[in-house]
Amino acid sequence: MARKMDPKSPAATDLSKGSPNNKEEMTTEQTAQEGSSSRVITVVFVSLLLDLLGFTLILPLLPSILDHYSKKDDAVYNSLQNVVDWFRVAVGIPLDLKYNSVLFGGLIGSLFSFLQFLSSPVMGAASDCYGRRPLILLTTVGVMTSYLLWVFSHSFSIFLLSRVVGGICKGNVSLCTAMVADQRNPQARNRGMAMIGVAFSLGFTLGPILGAYFAQRTKEVEEFYQGPALLALAFSVADLFFIFAMLPETLHRDNEVNDINSVVQGPGDLLNPVALFNFTAITRTDVSSSVQKMKNLKVLGMVYFTYLFLFSGLEFTLSFLTHQRFGFSSMEQGKMFFFIGISMALIQGGWARRIKPGHQIRTVRLALISLIPAFLIIGIAWNMLLLYTGLMFYSFAAAVAVPCLSTQVSEHGSSRQKGMVMGILRSLGALARACGPIVASSVRFGVVGLGCWSLKSERGHRRGAPAGLTFVGTVRFHRYGLLVGWRRDLLHHLLSPFPCAADVTEPIREMQR
Repeated sequence: MARKMDPKSPAATDLSKGSPNNKEEMTTEQTAQEGSSSRVITVVFVSLLLDLLGFTLILPLLPSILDHYSKKDDAVYNSLQNVVDWFRVAVGIPLDLKYNSVLFGGLIGSLFSFLQFLSSPVMGAASDCYGRRPLILLTTVGVMTSYLLWVFSHSFSIFLLSRVVGGICKGNVSLCTAMVADQRNPQARNRGMAMIGVAFSLGFTLGPILGAYFAQRTKEVEEFYQGPALLALAFSVADLFFIFAMLPETLHRDNEVNDINSVVQGPGDLLNPVALFNFTAITRTDVSSSVQKMKNLKVLGMVYFTYLFLFSGLEFTLSFLTHQRFGFSSMEQGKMFFFIGISMALIQGGWARRIKPGHQIRTVRLALISLIPAFLIIGIAWNMLLLYTGLMFYSFAAAVAVPCLSTQVSEHGSSRQKGMVMGILRSLGALARACGPIVASSVRFGVVGLGCWSLKSERGHRRGAPAGLTFVGTVRFHRYGLLVGWRRDLLHHLLSPFPCAADVTEPIREMQR
């Protein structure tokens, strides 16, 4: 019979507490993993920031670039202009040069996002097979090619080709999230996703400023866009050399997939929207995950899509709102988006990256709830204080929702599927960004109508809170479906205290008839 060990004996103490050598080995291994994760996160942050600085240089230039090509009688430009005119007439958007630029830019932006929707899951699945580092080097070379085409875009056709190449190669963003998802420490994954969010905030804040500055310096030149295009090319070249020199391979050899066909049954798994929403490519191959866990993954994907659908819709129509209601110039709108970007960067860098593992879902709920006052306050705002208060809520939701959802999704799938999981998630976000502006502008002009944004009513001005603005806030609130099932009769009841409500709603009823 085996003799029982005395619990007070030295041997029992060593077994219960672990030997000093084992503790030292564990501490050394943890320190090495933390150091490796910190290096990967830092390199991903710098690389993504360089990439986004080059990508966002074009944003303040797009109206001027489109105006430049409109004078050249380009056949491709005229064809797209016909599409924009058809959509403008169908929705009821007034004929205005500023709106035409916004709609044309939105069409190109939707095309860019749609190409990301196609390429992101393919890039992610390929990185599970061939490694993250080779794929991100390849996509960076593709981005460089797009900027090189932009430099020599003497016709709109070449410019559009540069955007198509850039859209296809923008799968590098999903590769960056996959590299963070490869980290085994949950705290490191959360910190990495937050730093990716910081890179986006800084990129979309500083990039347009640089683009506008360089465009001003070369505004006398006919090809005024070449300065920013060369700067974007320089950023991508620097990014390529930085990745080549500093970025390690994060996909472990034992996790590599020998053949991409072993994880993807067909192209429909990565291109069919229904299959992407169901994460079909993951459910077919990940037999270790429970049914409930896969259901949770699908819910997270749907929440991610819905949030970005709403976010991109407000982001696109915000320029219409501020121009019509407050008469914002391009410079004032630039200051507004600068405020949003800086607010997001401060929230992400100061708080979001410190969110503890397991608290992401609670934080996402808080972010989604904060969208309710954001949409409502922006909808009813009649002065700068209210507008920027609503934008602060909006910035908070934008700062924490995507990083927390990305961190939560990164925990799903096997270690051999992280690239595909994050690629599918990024693809759903790109699809939301492609559809959100179209639906939002249709609701904005087609359903809500033009009269509700008008501030020309003297009676509304005297009361300080025009009923038209309240109507917009409630209708927008209802149409976006922010977890409140308001009915149209309730909207009428809410409008009844305002004497000028009928003046606003009657023209809309006439338009609908």
